[in-house]
Amino acid sequence: MTRISMAAEATTTKFQNPDFRPDFHPDISVTAHDGLHFWQFMIAGSIAGSVEHMAMFPVDTVKTHMQALGSCPVKSVSVSQALRSILQSEGPSALYRGIAAMGLGAGPAHAVYFSVYEVCKKYFSGDNPNNSIVHAVSGVCATVSSDAVFTPMDMVKQRLQLGNNTYKGVWDCVKRVLREEGFGAFYASYRTTVLMNAPFTAVHFATYEATKRGLMEISPESANDERLVVHATAGAAAGALAAAVTTPLDVVKTQLQCQN
Repeated sequence: MTRISMAAEATTTKFQNPDFRPDFHPDISVTAHDGLHFWQFMIAGSIAGSVEHMAMFPVDTVKTHMQALGSCPVKSVSVSQALRSILQSEGPSALYRGIAAMGLGAGPAHAVYFSVYEVCKKYFSGDNPNNSIVHAVSGVCATVSSDAVFTPMDMVKQRLQLGNNTYKGVWDCVKRVLREEGFGAFYASYRTTVLMNAPFTAVHFATYEATKRGLMEISPESANDERLVVHATAGAAAGALAAAVTTPLDVVKTQLQCQN
C-alpha cells in the first residue's frame, strides 16, 4: 500500500510540475487553406460579411452623414452631433434606411472576398503559410474582386442613408440612377474604393495573421480552446489600424457616391 501511495504521489507531482509538457505539441502555425472547400469559404464569408454590416449599420449611417457634403445642418460635425441631427430630423428609423441595399450587396461581395483571399493565400504561400507579404497580396486580390461586386449597392445604400426623400427605396434608386446618370454612376467611386480598400486590406490581413499567430504562440497549449478570442482580438486590432490608415479616402469615396 505504501509503494502504491508513493507511486501515485510521484505521478501527481509530475503532472503538477510547470516545466512538464506532454508528448503532444499543438501546431500553432497558420495553415494556408484551413482545410475548407471553396464553397465553404463563400458561405462563411457571406454570412460573416452580412452579420458584420447589419450589426454596424446605424454606425455606418452616422459615418456617411459625417462624410457627405452638406448632409447635416450643423457645420462642425461630431459623432454625437450627427447622431442627434439624424434622430431629431428623421427619427430612429433613419439609422436603418438603406439596409436592404446593404443586404443585397454585402452577402455576395463578402462571399467573393473571403473565397478569393483563401484561394490566393493557398496559391502564393507555398511552403510558408505565415508569410505576411502573401497575406497582404492575397488581401489586395480579394478586395479588387469584391469591390467590383459591392460598389454599386454601396452607392445605392449611401444615397438612401442621406435621405432627403429623394428615393422611395432600393429599386427606385437603381432605376432613377440608371435613367438620369447612366450605368457609370454605380462605379463612380470604384477606383477610389480600390485605392482605399487595397491598402486597408493589405494592412488588415497582414496585421490580423501576425496578431493571431502571436496570440496563439503566447499560450500554445490552449490554442484551440481560445481560438474564438484569438480571432476576435486579432480582427479588432487589424481593423482599427487599417481604418486609421484609409479613412481620408473613405471620405472621398462617400462624396463621389453621393454626388448627382
